[in-house]
Amino acid sequence: MDYGFIALIVIAVLFVLSGIVTVQQGYISVITMFGKYRRIMRPGLNIKIPFLEKVYSRVSIQNRSVELEFQAVTIDQANVYFKSMLLYSVMNEEEETVKRVAFKFMSERELMQALVRTIEGNIRSYVATRRQAEVLGLRREIVEYVKVEIDQTLETWGYHLLDLQINDITFDQAIIESMSRVVASHNMKAAAENEGQALLITKTRAAEAEGNAIKIAAEAERQAAQLRGQGVALFRQEVAKGMSEAAEELKQANLDTNVILFSMWTEAVKNFAEYGKGNVIFLDGSPDGMQNTMQRIMGMMQMGNNSHEKR
Repeated sequence: MDYGFIALIVIAVLFVLSGIVTVQQGYISVITMFGKYRRIMRPGLNIKIPFLEKVYSRVSIQNRSVELEFQAVTIDQANVYFKSMLLYSVMNEEEETVKRVAFKFMSERELMQALVRTIEGNIRSYVATRRQAEVLGLRREIVEYVKVEIDQTLETWGYHLLDLQINDITFDQAIIESMSRVVASHNMKAAAENEGQALLITKTRAAEAEGNAIKIAAEAERQAAQLRGQGVALFRQEVAKGMSEAAEELKQANLDTNVILFSMWTEAVKNFAEYGKGNVIFLDGSPDGMQNTMQRIMGMMQMGNNSHEKR
């Protein structure tokens, strides 16, 4: 057996195996030869020249994220603390892009430091032109500003900013307490204004209702008084008409008309007794008293007849 031939075969197999390179999915390997860029290897099984070509770096083409925490100062000297999340990736899988990503920075650490500091600087410069009260409502504007400012810089590095999320914006404790007091005072003012408007509406409606009730009651009283007057007038007309007819009948019968007065007197006494309901009524029931009452009634009738004749 020729051991030299076997050794040669083993060396040849090892040489071939040393040239086989496997690149994982989501990565692209950068190959150099004698320290100079030569080519890239894409995911899968690849062959390189053993001992001459070397894998310089592996570039991830997957999306990557990093969390940022930093401080900025507004134009009115208020400290603002940001917590944000940065999502970025390699622009594309083209060879020139991969070369920029592989050779622009010495390591991943330097890339992250430059990326974070660039974004922080852009946000700080934007916040420095705004007031404290404006910052909370400017999340979207800050993100859009940073994207516009940083995209061109990242492109020269071979990266693209996919998303920037500002998750939290806080202030110093003293500022938070003062803002809370301002919000509370605004809420109290709004509540007082609403209560005042509600009370005004209630008072107005109550006054309108009371006025309408007074108008309705006055109108009802007016109509009632009118009806009472009409009823009294009609009653008097009917009484006068009845007395006239009764007097005429008595004259035709050759009877004294004083009988009518006597009848009215007795009817009055009867009504007093029937509707008095226990009240004490003093009447002069003597013949002289009745005669005086009759004379007064006759005098009043005579005065009415004289006034009617004058008309």
